[in-house]
Amino acid sequence: MYTINTTHDPTLRSWVTSANEAGADFPIQNLPFAVFRRANLHETFRCGVAIGDQILDLHALHALALFEGKAAEALAACSGSTLNPFMALGNSHWSALRSALSLTLLKGSPHEEKLGDALVPQAVAEYTVPASIGDYTDFYASVYHATAVGRLFRPDNPLMPNYKWVPVGYHGRASSIRVSGQDFPRPIGQTLPGTATSPVFGPSKRLDYELEVGIFIGGNNALGEAVPVERAEDRVFGLCLLNDWSARDIQAWEYQPLGPFLAKSFLTTISPWIVTLEALAPFRTAWTRPQSDPQPLPYLDYPELRESGAIDMQVEASLQTTRMRSESLPPHRLSRSSLRHSYWSIAQLVAHHTVNGCNLIAGDLFGSGTQSGPAANEAGSLLELTAGGKQPLTLTSGESRTFLQDGDAILLRGWCERPGAVRIGFGEAVGCVLPARAVV
Repeated sequence: MYTINTTHDPTLRSWVTSANEAGADFPIQNLPFAVFRRANLHETFRCGVAIGDQILDLHALHALALFEGKAAEALAACSGSTLNPFMALGNSHWSALRSALSLTLLKGSPHEEKLGDALVPQAVAEYTVPASIGDYTDFYASVYHATAVGRLFRPDNPLMPNYKWVPVGYHGRASSIRVSGQDFPRPIGQTLPGTATSPVFGPSKRLDYELEVGIFIGGNNALGEAVPVERAEDRVFGLCLLNDWSARDIQAWEYQPLGPFLAKSFLTTISPWIVTLEALAPFRTAWTRPQSDPQPLPYLDYPELRESGAIDMQVEASLQTTRMRSESLPPHRLSRSSLRHSYWSIAQLVAHHTVNGCNLIAGDLFGSGTQSGPAANEAGSLLELTAGGKQPLTLTSGESRTFLQDGDAILLRGWCERPGAVRIGFGEAVGCVLPARAVV
């Protein structure tokens, strides 16, 4: 695991003044990565780092040849249009570049004048998916979500017998992952309404969101080579926000016996910014499991797990309707939870994914699964919040919802904060539901 170092010093201030504002998402202690370009100029996408309300263009920084050693090698890997080459280098290069960027952006840095032209305001930027994602795996790491959903369908036995023994996941569709801001048509498919005995075809009527955390993989392990759990976090480049949009009525009809398919593959939304695991070192916390539950098998256990195997990352989902936008009303907060509630840690997900010899490749993405917490207001989906559609929510606008309607936008946000550390944010992941395309 990463330890606290000089890049986490809460007294650090940047010469980019917006990075020093209280509550800012992107202070100098954060330095997350994205792929961007200036909007409407048809430029080539390039790698960047957020600092305050600006983006440091890493292609432009590389041209200045300010760095040496591993930091220079890492920066060169960031001079293209995706983060994959940088992710593939491994954590010593990630850390070297983070340290060099911190010194370069530090107030009083001798490089301030040279870097003025390398800054791009975030307000004029557009983003794309930050890596070429070869594979996407979505996990089911919240026992609270698994129990709540299971209780809707299996009241007497909500959890499957394997849940507390093995991290459960499924292979998702990488091609439909998009960055924040992607509007999408309501999905169409087969559903089995009510007491019907044969399915109907048409738009989903039970469209939902899932509040998740995305986990970007770095480095590579050869086919047949397992990643030991105590070294698994060496393979994690960083985290983002992830919305695993779900058509619940399509899912209910199709998911037996092989799991999610068309109910999930129409779109997954991620935030543009990847916060490195090193930036999250001040927010490590204890990973806990009730003593009455099965304890992890040896290949999923390691000494530091219980002391600092979890991350206290706050995640929040809000809903904004068409009416709210027209009346300039703020979004309605649906729920807030924390990644620390996960039943399975990030390291355990990586170790389990590779224990059979599966090869992970730099740029692969994991979804954490819906990050529901123990309290009712920490549920990370409308399926849970409305008890399967039986208990409509009343919004601040006076409207009600069981599932998403056309024109509804979901906004995910995330951040970490604690006394003695500078708050860091993840930006946001936003998507809006459009009417379904015409059914032929």
